[in-house]
Amino acid sequence: MLMILCIIALIFISAVLLTKKFNLPRNISLLFIAQPLVMCSAPIIVFIGGLLSSELTTNATLATLPISLMILGVAAGSIPASIIAKSKGRKFAVYAGFSCSMIAALLAVFSTKLASFELFTFASFLFGIGGAFTQQLRFAAIESTDNEEDIPKVLAILMLSGVFAAFLGPEIAVTAKEWLISPHGYAGSFLLLALFIIFASLIMIFFKEPKIKDISSSGDARPLAIIVKQPIFIIAISTATIGFALMSYLMTATPLSMHHMQGHSLVETKWVIQSHIAAMYLPSLLAPWLVKKVGLKGLILLGSVIYTAVALIAFSGQEVMHYWWALMLLGIGWNFLFLTGTSLLPQSYHAGERHKVQATNDFVLFGFQAFASLMAGWVLFAGGWNYVVITSLPFIVSLFIVTTAYLRYENKQLAKSI
Repeated sequence: MLMILCIIALIFISAVLLTKKFNLPRNISLLFIAQPLVMCSAPIIVFIGGLLSSELTTNATLATLPISLMILGVAAGSIPASIIAKSKGRKFAVYAGFSCSMIAALLAVFSTKLASFELFTFASFLFGIGGAFTQQLRFAAIESTDNEEDIPKVLAILMLSGVFAAFLGPEIAVTAKEWLISPHGYAGSFLLLALFIIFASLIMIFFKEPKIKDISSSGDARPLAIIVKQPIFIIAISTATIGFALMSYLMTATPLSMHHMQGHSLVETKWVIQSHIAAMYLPSLLAPWLVKKVGLKGLILLGSVIYTAVALIAFSGQEVMHYWWALMLLGIGWNFLFLTGTSLLPQSYHAGERHKVQATNDFVLFGFQAFASLMAGWVLFAGGWNYVVITSLPFIVSLFIVTTAYLRYENKQLAKSI
């Protein structure tokens, strides 16, 4: 419990220091604090979802189903989250999402006490729907930023808060595992998670609705069919989607491969997953500097190269350090690709079009991620870890194709401006 309290203290200290250093609006600091308190539900499901499900069901191939349904829930909730944000405002949408996550946490408590696989999978799906609203917080951060040039920096800072979620989630799972009596444990873990969601809800009371400028002067909103045909939209959504899908594919298979197939301890498995999720967000410390030095085109190229290194390391062995290095680099590569895709997306829409474009982006992104995570369990049990790595290669090739397309697009835009 001491570790959990230390993490919370670090969240508050970091929020104060970062917003003071970069002179950011109070909304950013509130989002920085609240986001990991709710977002830690995802690391919990990633860490124990497959392990717990393997105890709750006799069909081993369904062990990753809760993780897949959680991600599918994010895809399913992305459009409703955007619609609610548009009609009721960002703050109302935040509380709608937090409420869904609260219900999911309580259902997870009951599912673990009743040893019900079906109820646990449903709770995981609701976690995903709540997560769709949490994912919209990055757009709330963009809208709370006055200067468009600060968007990559603000996104990087907000993504940095995910480091705390990376450590907080697994610590909650392990610390409170036996707080409540249940056949396979973890009921107390979800109860403690529910308390953190309440805490996050109290913090967001002070969040002020962002004021969107220039909607009236942006002209008639274009049809979505026209927007999605733009090269910059295709590049933005492809970068984030491929990066997210491949990350989820390998991450979902890792705990099962490590703990169930290779016999590595639960502590070692937790360490690898925590390190991976931390690596997803820690590069955000350097991201603003990297964007200035190499630009977004350099960031997408770097992410693609790192994903290539992931495949090589993952294929070279199945000792703990092979998993650790592969998952660490996987997190870093994801950070660069997701930051690039999210930063490029606003270039594809006007202010009045933002909600439908953001919803479309998240629906596609998390839909592919859900499919990838679901396939991870089937491929792992069908062919083993090496087969999982081999089947990831088409993702990596696709990334280099998108990278090439973006470099050509940048060159064309530069030529037009001369």
